Amino acid sequence: MLKNEKAIGSLMQIARVVGTLVSTKKHRKFEGAKLMLVQPLNMDDTPRGAALLAVDGAGAGVHEKVLVVLEGRAAGEVLGAKAAPVDAAIVGIVDEVDLAP
Repeated sequence: MLKNEKAIGSLMQIARVVGTLVSTKKHRKFEGAKLMLVQPLNMDDTPRGAALLAVDGAGAGVHEKVLVVLEGRAAGEVLGAKAAPVDAAIVGIVDEVDLAP
């Protein structure tokens, strides 16, 4: 286990987009935001834990591997709104993961 693995893992994770969420009524700060359902992944791409709802700031699609930030302030930045009621946001699309031996 890496020294900072627990701290880093709790703030940023690799996940796979498994679905989209459509909502006709939502908080005003979510207007125009794309909401995605993401499944956190282990290093071997197997599912880890429960799926999460995340605001999409990267234009991700279903089945893509993404980088998700799990911290309210950073996630709110994706919406461009301070104090937005959001805990998770997609901040990047992962092209490749290279694990060093």
